[in-house]
This record gives sequence, structure tokens and C-alpha cells, in this order.
Amino acid sequence: MERVRRAAHAGSWYTDNAKELDEDLDLWLQATGLTKTPKCRAVIAPHAGYSYSGRCAAFAFGNIDPVGIERVFLLGPSHHYYTPRCALTRATIYSTPLGDLPVDLEVNEELKATGKFELMDLRADEAEHSMEMHLPYLAKVFHGYPVKVVPILVGALSSENEAMYGQLLAKYVDDPMNFFSVSSDFCHWGSRFSYTFYDKKHGPIYKSIETLDHIGMEIIETGDADAFKHYLQQYDNTICGRHPISVFLHMLKNCSSKVKIGFLQYEQSSQCKSMRDSSVSYASAAAKIDG
Repeated sequence: MERVRRAAHAGSWYTDNAKELDEDLDLWLQATGLTKTPKCRAVIAPHAGYSYSGRCAAFAFGNIDPVGIERVFLLGPSHHYYTPRCALTRATIYSTPLGDLPVDLEVNEELKATGKFELMDLRADEAEHSMEMHLPYLAKVFHGYPVKVVPILVGALSSENEAMYGQLLAKYVDDPMNFFSVSSDFCHWGSRFSYTFYDKKHGPIYKSIETLDHIGMEIIETGDADAFKHYLQQYDNTICGRHPISVFLHMLKNCSSKVKIGFLQYEQSSQCKSMRDSSVSYASAAAKIDG
């Protein structure tokens, strides 16, 4: 039976007008000046409303060469639904204004059979924006290619569970027909986020935030999941996709392929200059076969 996950945030977080959306994505992708490469096996990209992070996200999705890719694993954090585990979708289709993306039911069942995943109901699935904000870009990049998706909602995982899921998913990295789309924004700064870390030696607040984010980004580029954990413990940076990123780092550690992460773009929703201000940071990376 067909179960459709609607594009619940279309019309608010991004336009539900297919022509406008296609033109927006086209413009942003072209503006990056990036060349598609078959070496690109994964991206880390933001998930805010497109007026905030759509341009930045293009620096991730612009690297994707769709030829030969059959499925995209989506790893997104859970903002509304608490689980200490990862959850799989009950939907069979993920809808977008640019076309439907079928769920890979075979791989979904394979993951379910491990007993390590729970299932999220459709309401929780549609309420979550972290994976949905990647879908229009994926529908655009893979237009005309028969790609399927494997959405994985990543809960509030312990370090042990991050490592466990990383080991479990590592084998999929070694199959070049698989691609990974990891969803995360970076620092959420301001009293409304209960996070106001400010190191004055870097100048204005927004420069302190930028420095803080870049320290984290450079650690992610090393692929060292333990170092990333220590960074989060040290600074408590409000990176909402820290668990999906950590799982991905453990996947790279446990797979046979040599994959290198490189960040290509960094932006902030606004420049914080006083303690009354707030902002969210966005960063886009591509993970490519090294060599």
C-alpha cells in the first residue's frame, strides 16, 4: 500500500510553486561554479528555510554527479520527536514539489531486520524538517535518474550508539551506488537558543561564532569522531546535526573506502553584534573518494 509523506514544509520553508523552486535551485547551483564529480559520495548540508540557507546548501548538492547512484541515505536530526535510537520511515514515497522520491523498501526492511531501529509514524515524519529540506535539491539533482531514498531520523544518541550505527551503516559506503545526505545547521547563537558563548579576543560576536564553527568544521574534516565529541564537550556548540555527523564519521572510520570531507561554504543568518542578537550558522561540505 502506498503511503506518501507529504512535503509538509512546502509553502512556508520554501516555495511550493514547482517552477519558482526549480528556478531558485538552478540559480543557486549555477552560482557555486562547482563541477559535478563521481568522486562525491556524500554531503553535509544545512536545513533551514531556503531564504536563509538555500544558497549555502547549493555548495553541497552542486558536487553530485547522479550517474550510477541508485539510492540516497538521508541522515537528519530529530527536532520534535525524542528517541535515543535511529528511526526509519513508514512511508513508501517522499513527495516534493519537483517530483516524488520513492523509499527503498528493500534496504528499509534490511535495516529494520537488525532490530536496532524504531519506526516513526507519519505525523512525526512530516513534522520533521531536517531531511525534507534536502529533498527538493535531491529531486533536482537526480531528475531523470531512478534514485530511491533511505531516510534515517537520528535521535539523541549516546556516543556508544553513534559508534554502533556507524559500524552498522559503514558497509553501505563501500557500494558506489549509494550516496549520503547528512543534514545539519551549525551554531545557534543567542539567548533564545540558550547559547551565548563569546570569546572577545576574536572581535565582534559574529567573528567569535565563526571561529567556533570553523574549529568544529576542521575537526569534522579530519574524520575523527572522538575529536568531534571532545570539541562538543568543550564548547557545547549548538550544532543540531551533531549526532548524524558523528554517525557519519563512524561510518567513514569503519568502511574500506577512503573518503575525505571538505567544507566549501560557510554563512550566518545574520551578524550578531550585541548580546540581544541571535543567528544560525550554515556550512556545506562534500565528502569525496580520496585519491
